[in-house]
Amino acid sequence: MSAVPVGWPGPPAGSPTPPASVASAAAPASVASAPASAASAAPVQGARPAVRAPRAALERLLRGPSGLGTGGLSLARRGAAPPSAAGPGLPAPPPEAPSPEPAGRPIPGLYYHPVPEPDPARVAEVSRRIKAWAVEEVQLYPPEWEDQFDGFSVARYMVACHPDAPTIEHLMAATRLMVAENVVDDCYCEDHGGSPVGLGGRLLMAHTALDPLHTTTEYAPGWAESLHCDAPRRAYRSAMAYFAELATASQADRFRHDMARLHMGYLAEAAWAETDYMPEVWEYLAMRQFNNFRPCPTLTDSIGGYELPADLHAQPAMQRVIALAGNATTISNDLYSYTKELASPGKHLNLPVVISEREGLSDRDGYLKAVEVHNELMHEFEAASAELAAACPAPSVLRFLRGVAVWVDGNHYWHSTNTYRYSLPDFW
Repeated sequence: MSAVPVGWPGPPAGSPTPPASVASAAAPASVASAPASAASAAPVQGARPAVRAPRAALERLLRGPSGLGTGGLSLARRGAAPPSAAGPGLPAPPPEAPSPEPAGRPIPGLYYHPVPEPDPARVAEVSRRIKAWAVEEVQLYPPEWEDQFDGFSVARYMVACHPDAPTIEHLMAATRLMVAENVVDDCYCEDHGGSPVGLGGRLLMAHTALDPLHTTTEYAPGWAESLHCDAPRRAYRSAMAYFAELATASQADRFRHDMARLHMGYLAEAAWAETDYMPEVWEYLAMRQFNNFRPCPTLTDSIGGYELPADLHAQPAMQRVIALAGNATTISNDLYSYTKELASPGKHLNLPVVISEREGLSDRDGYLKAVEVHNELMHEFEAASAELAAACPAPSVLRFLRGVAVWVDGNHYWHSTNTYRYSLPDFW
C-alpha cells in the first residue's frame, strides 16, 4: 500500500469520465447464434409515441448483418449469456432462473431501456481482479476507503456495458480504464483533494501517462519517475499499458484523443469554478460534450474483440452517434447524482442547477426540464444510429452501433441500481 493517500475511483459526478438505445433489447454475441429480432423484447420506459427513426433501418439494425462471413456478428437475445460468458479459466455458470428486478429506482419519466442482471460469474471475477489491481499494482486508495471502492460496483457496471466481451481480460481493460479515469477526476478535480487551481498542469502531466513524452536522454528519467508519484498517474499508466496490449494502434490513438477531449472539458468547468461563472444552458451543454462519458463507448469495438476501421469511425455520422451517446448518458449522470452533489460542499454545476438558475425555474421544474433534455438527446441518438445503419450497413458498423447502444443501456442500469451512491430527489 502506498504511503501517499490517494482517491478512490468515485463516479463521474459533475465531471464524469471520461456514454434507451436502438439495440438495447439485444446484445451482440461473441459466438454466433441464430439472429433474433428483439425490437419488442423489452419495454421502453419514458418513450415518446414514436422515435424519429426510419422503421426499416431500425429493424435491420436490431436483426444484425447477414450474408457470408457475418454469422459471428448476429444478435443473441438480451439476457442470454454468450456461450463463452464465463471466460477462459472460469467454469460456465449453471442455468439460472430470471434474475429479480434489481434494487434501485429509475427516474420517473426518463427514457431508457431495461437490461437484465449482468452475468454473475463475470462480475465476481472482474471484481476480484480489479480490486487486486487497485491494491497491489497501483496502490490506488488507503484502507479506510475500501468501502467506497466496493460501493462503486465497477465490475457490475462494466459487465453490464460490455456483454459481448470475448474474455475476462477484455472486460478488465475497460474496467481499469474506468477506474483510472474516475480516480483522476476525484483526486485532481473533485471529492478527494481536487481543486480547479493548478488543474491544467496536473492534467497535462497525467495525460503523458496515456500519450508518452518523447524527449532527450537527460530528461526522460524525470518524466518516467513522475508516472509513479500519485495514484492518478499510476492508474493511467498501468491501465493504458494493459489496454494497448489488446487494442490496435488505431484504437489506442482514438482513445488518447477522446481522453484529451475529456481533459479539456475538465478545464472548462474548472475555469468557471475559479471565476464563479454560471454558464448559459447551451454553454453548459457544450462543456458537457467534452467533459463526459465519451471515452467509454469509444472502446466498444476494442472490448468486443474486433475493430471498426478508422475511416468508418471518423465519419461525421458516426461521430454524431458517439457524441449523442456521450451527451445523453452524461445528462443521465447529472440527474442521478443531483442529490449527492447538493449534499457536498460548494456549488456543483449540473444541468438541473444551470436550467433553474438561468431560466428562473424552481429546483423541481429545472430538474424535470433536464429530464426532457435527456430524453430528446436519447431520441436523437437512436435516430442517428438507425440512419447510419441504413446508409452504411457494413457488419463492423452495425456491430459497433449495437455495442454503443448496449453501453448506453448498461450505463443507465448501473446508475439506477447503485443505491450505495445515488438517491433521487423528492420531486414526484
